Amino acid sequence: MELSNLQPAEGSKHSDNFRRGRGHGSGNGKTAGKGHKGQKARSGAPRIGFEGGQMPLYRRLPKRGFKNRNTQEIVVINVSALEVFDDGTDVTVETLMEKGIIKNPKDGVKILGNGEFTKKLNVKVNAFSASAKEKIEALGGKTEVI
Repeated sequence: MELSNLQPAEGSKHSDNFRRGRGHGSGNGKTAGKGHKGQKARSGAPRIGFEGGQMPLYRRLPKRGFKNRNTQEIVVINVSALEVFDDGTDVTVETLMEKGIIKNPKDGVKILGNGEFTKKLNVKVNAFSASAKEKIEALGGKTEVI
């Protein structure tokens, strides 16, 4: 066996790409795979999660908390991660991605002030903590919120 001849076991996959209810000869005629009578055999079968009038599970379970639709996912990195850049470099979200410091900027990037920092950089990201801004500007660098 090789990777090029891998295939699912015989009979384990069943295509849903066939015509139902097209006579006995089709192998799926008469009841069209719905069995005999009953609610699920008829048109207008109940929606997913319907339990025949019993209070459905999604309504029986308690709901807690609040889901804010406007939440933003901010990616945070420390100033110590900026040590990989050379002096005088412009650091943007794109350059951070190129260096592999962040993979997906999501809704924004914030620089935090943890760690040692020794370079003079021009940093342009979405947000800075007060300590990060202080550390960058103390070495003659610039911080710009985009």
